[in-house]
Amino acid sequence: MAKFVYGMQNLLNLKEKLEEQQKAAFGMAKAKLDAEEQKLAELYGKKEYYQEALVNCFSSKLDLLSIKKNEDALKVVQIKIEQQIIMVKQAERQLEIARIQLTEAMKERKTHEKLREKAFETFKSELIQEENKETDELVSFKYGIAKGE
Repeated sequence: MAKFVYGMQNLLNLKEKLEEQQKAAFGMAKAKLDAEEQKLAELYGKKEYYQEALVNCFSSKLDLLSIKKNEDALKVVQIKIEQQIIMVKQAERQLEIARIQLTEAMKERKTHEKLREKAFETFKSELIQEENKETDELVSFKYGIAKGE
């Protein structure tokens, strides 16, 4: 019995490897986004802490040095928050790019898998036709021998 050999198997293997690489890249982009969002959440926590400290400074005995220190810290945290929001947006864009690339890699792999399936179906069809031809020849041969006797 003949063995099925797909001529473009190397290309299919390559597409599968590329898809795996895109999955890894997507995972790294997702991890980066998660890390950036975590940093942003921590900064919001610091902002809330300094806001509460500032409120406490106003509600207790007025200490101008503490008020100034907390106001400055609050301004610094707000600037860091704005910078971190930019970092989060960049990470979101990178994640979207990685998602698009992964989707494309998956489409290409699936396309090549379908081509392989079609080639296999063609192979099976040709094999069946060849077997039918051999059967017909065998029957004709036996019929010819039986007639000749």
